[in-house]
Amino acid sequence: MGGVLGSRGTAHTEQPVTTFNGFVALIFGLVLLAIGGVCMWQAVGHFGVVWGTFSIGVIVILLGALTLAGLYTLQPNEAAILQLFGAYRGTSRVAGLRAANPFYTRKKLSLRARNLNGEKLKVNDKRGNPIEIGAVIVWRVEDTAKARFEVDDVDLYVKLQSEAALRHVASLYAYDEADSQDAEEITLRGGLDDVAQALAAELSARFASAGVLVSDARLTHLAYAPEIAQVMLRRQQAEAVISARHKIVQGAVAMVESALTALSERNVVTLDDERKAAMVSNLLVVLCGDNEAQPIINAGTL
Repeated sequence: MGGVLGSRGTAHTEQPVTTFNGFVALIFGLVLLAIGGVCMWQAVGHFGVVWGTFSIGVIVILLGALTLAGLYTLQPNEAAILQLFGAYRGTSRVAGLRAANPFYTRKKLSLRARNLNGEKLKVNDKRGNPIEIGAVIVWRVEDTAKARFEVDDVDLYVKLQSEAALRHVASLYAYDEADSQDAEEITLRGGLDDVAQALAAELSARFASAGVLVSDARLTHLAYAPEIAQVMLRRQQAEAVISARHKIVQGAVAMVESALTALSERNVVTLDDERKAAMVSNLLVVLCGDNEAQPIINAGTL
């Protein structure tokens, strides 16, 4: 383990770097250029070149040029990673015109929030059913040193790791309650908020090494794969019909019970068990049937 860590090197973390007001450095650099120009002009006279003064003028001009070469600008929510001959020296987040060591190389990196609208992925849920799923992820760079030095391309890293995290999270849940063996189990369709939290946690764990912060993660598409979509639709329709019939029967039984109780309490008519059974049967047919009941007039005895 020690050899592996040693070969990889120490992980980089962001550290601030001291920079200076760019407008002051701009004025200072222009003044040095002017002073150097005057010295060189005065060194060249009618009686030859005064090399001492001329050399001082050249040096002052070089100092002024180096001062101006250290200028750079940053916009709000933008950072500059400063390196000296390849070594990381720090990160500047101060917006505006700034000045730093002219030998620093500067790599700008956006700190703004970015949206990743992932493509639809075909994965298997917890029960092995093929489904299509998609998500949108809001992320931004939090540690510029990790984003720059720990991964080769932070945008590509976020894209690939997002797809891997979405596949993993989708495999942990069943698509809906019908696929779940536990009535209280969280499903992809019924527990969108819980699934979104699990996805955000998975993404945060994967993005930590790249210095990326996940602001939000939400599912944007969820459906059965086309090859089983029609079968699952018929199943859902059958379940809906069964559920509706169940409620209708429960209501009909309650209405029949109420009718029999009211007839008995008010002594409207006395029914034996056989006639009660016939009445219950007729009422259930009327209340539970799909078609409207056709009345039949009985001209005989009850």
